[in-house]
Amino acid sequence: MILSAEEARARFLARGLEFDLEVEERVRGILEAVRREGDAALDRISLELDGHRVEEIPRRAWREAYEGLEAELRDALETAKERIEAFYQEELRGGFLKADRDGILGQVVRPLLRVGVYVPGGTAPLLSSLLMSALPARVAGVEEVLVASPPPIHPGILAAAWVAGVDRVFAVGGAQAIAAFAYGTERIPRVDKVVGPGNKYVVAAKRLVYGTVGIDGLFGPTETLIVADGSASPKLLAADLLAQAEHGPDAKPWLLSPDRPLLERVEAELLRQLSHLPRGEIARKALENGGLVHTKDLLEALELANLYAPEHLCLAVADPLPYLGLIQNAGGVFLGEGSPEALGDYIAGPSHVMPTSGTARFQGGLSVRDFLKVIPVVGLRPERVAELARKGALLARAEALEAHARALDLRS
Repeated sequence: MILSAEEARARFLARGLEFDLEVEERVRGILEAVRREGDAALDRISLELDGHRVEEIPRRAWREAYEGLEAELRDALETAKERIEAFYQEELRGGFLKADRDGILGQVVRPLLRVGVYVPGGTAPLLSSLLMSALPARVAGVEEVLVASPPPIHPGILAAAWVAGVDRVFAVGGAQAIAAFAYGTERIPRVDKVVGPGNKYVVAAKRLVYGTVGIDGLFGPTETLIVADGSASPKLLAADLLAQAEHGPDAKPWLLSPDRPLLERVEAELLRQLSHLPRGEIARKALENGGLVHTKDLLEALELANLYAPEHLCLAVADPLPYLGLIQNAGGVFLGEGSPEALGDYIAGPSHVMPTSGTARFQGGLSVRDFLKVIPVVGLRPERVAELARKGALLARAEALEAHARALDLRS
C-alpha cells in the first residue's frame, strides 16, 4: 500500500526508541548478579540462556577459522579491513598546544585503554560488525580490544577477529556479556567503553550500565529510508529495500518519491523478488514496518527524511550531490543508486554501526572519535594569571562560591 506524505509524517512523529520494562527488569537482575558474583553468575546465566559456559576462544582458533575460509572470502575480509582502516586514518587528528602571551593553552587527545566490542550471534553471523566496531578502535590507538559474542561463535566471526587483530575473544552473549564488560570478572577485564549493536536485552543492559562504562549508543531495529526520483530503477529500489528487510522482522524499510508510477512498479517488484528470497518471510514482515510514500516533490521527501532521521538515507536520484546540503539528520548518506546501503554494510569504508530510532538527530555513526578523549591543558604565565584571577574572583562571588574567590585572590 502506498501512503500519503501526511500519513507518513504522522508515523514519523510518533516514533522513538522503545524500552520493554519487563526486559529491563530481567536485565537488572542479570547485571546485579554478575556485579556481585562475577564469573560464577556468568557461567550460570550463560548456561541457562545459551547452553554454554563462558569461555575465552584462543587465538589459534581464530587463525584456523581464517585459514579455513575460501580464498575469495579471505580476500573480501582483507579488502574490507583495508578500506575501513583507510577511511578512519583520514579522520585521525592530533591535539594542539599553543604558546602565546597568555602562556600555554591546548588539548591533548588520548585513546581509551580498553574497549569491549559486542558482536551479535543469532541467525546471521555478523562478522562485518566485528570489523566495523573493532577497526575504528584500533585506528584510534586503543590499547586492548576485547570481543564478546554468543556461543557457539561462528567461524566467520573468529576469522574476522583474526583479520581485525583484536586481543581477546569471549564466547558470552546478551546482557551478561555487557555486565562482564562493565564490572569485570576474574576472566573478563572491565573495559572503558562498550560498543556494537545487539538485541533488546543488550540495548537494555547498555542503557543500565552507562556511567559505569561508556557506550556508543542505544540501537534499535535497523532502518533504511530511500528518496527516489523517476530516474531510479524499480528493480534496484526493491532489492535495496529487501536487503534491509531481511535483517529481521522488526527492520524498517522506507521509500519516498514524488513519482507515483515508480512507487507502483516498486510495489510489484517487491512481490516478485520476495518470492525468490531465502529470508522472504522475515523480509515480508519487515516491509509492514516501513512503506512506500508518495510525496508532493523531492523537497517534501527530504523534509520527511530529516524528520525521520534514518539510520541509512539513500538518495536514489539522478544528481544526488546538490541535495546533500539539505540533509540534517541521518546516520549515513548514500549518494545515488550505484552506492547502495548494502555496500556500506560490508566494505565501503565507514562503520555500519549507526544511530537508529531517530537518534541521528543528535549523534552520528561509530567513528575514531568514539575511542578518543580530549583533555584540555592550561599553563598560564604568572602575570596573566594575576590579571585573570581578579575577574575570575568576581565571577566566583557572583555564584556565592567564596573559597573559589579566595583561591583566586591569592594569585591576583
